[in-house]
Amino acid sequence: MIQALPERMSFEEFSEWYPENGRRYELHNGIVIEMQPTGSHELIAGFLAEELTLEIRTSKLPYTIPRTCLLKPHLPDSGYQPDVAVLNRKVLADEPLWEKASTIQSGKTIPLVIEVVSTNWQDDYAHKLVEYEAMGIVEYWIVDFRALGAVRYIGKPKQPTITVCHLIEGEYQMQRFITGQRLESSIFPDLELTTDAIFQAGGL
Repeated sequence: MIQALPERMSFEEFSEWYPENGRRYELHNGIVIEMQPTGSHELIAGFLAEELTLEIRTSKLPYTIPRTCLLKPHLPDSGYQPDVAVLNRKVLADEPLWEKASTIQSGKTIPLVIEVVSTNWQDDYAHKLVEYEAMGIVEYWIVDFRALGAVRYIGKPKQPTITVCHLIEGEYQMQRFITGQRLESSIFPDLELTTDAIFQAGGL
């Protein structure tokens, strides 16, 4: 469930306004949206962050996963807060807004972003996909654990699905994974992670 707030802001105003109240907000075309994820949503996002952190340490990769960060897409007056963001430490210093506002603007800094689908599934499958692609983010996972997305995105019959989008020649090529399958990631080629483990993390 999401709740629209009345404020209309530029990205700069939104970044300065962002409150320290433990709640999550995004900016969509100047409109502030309060994100209200479910418990299952948060459990899955937390599980993914833990698994990827373990893989980063085991494989000694130059990545880190911040508790929170904002992504500034090319779309004016918009800012997204992904459920999981994997950042490349080697180029993090090149981000002009990182130290001041934990904000990422370049796809070179964020090799992987994950969105766990909520009732506003159109944002994950459409708006954010287009914007993450334009930013040059190499890999984008859409974790649709409740099969909320349209049939054109997850197929028929609808079932829990994880869509992994790989950036190839500037465009996302999408690969679907359903129950009983192991994910394939170009960012984490040695990752041993199944769809079942992810779905079960949400208590399903």
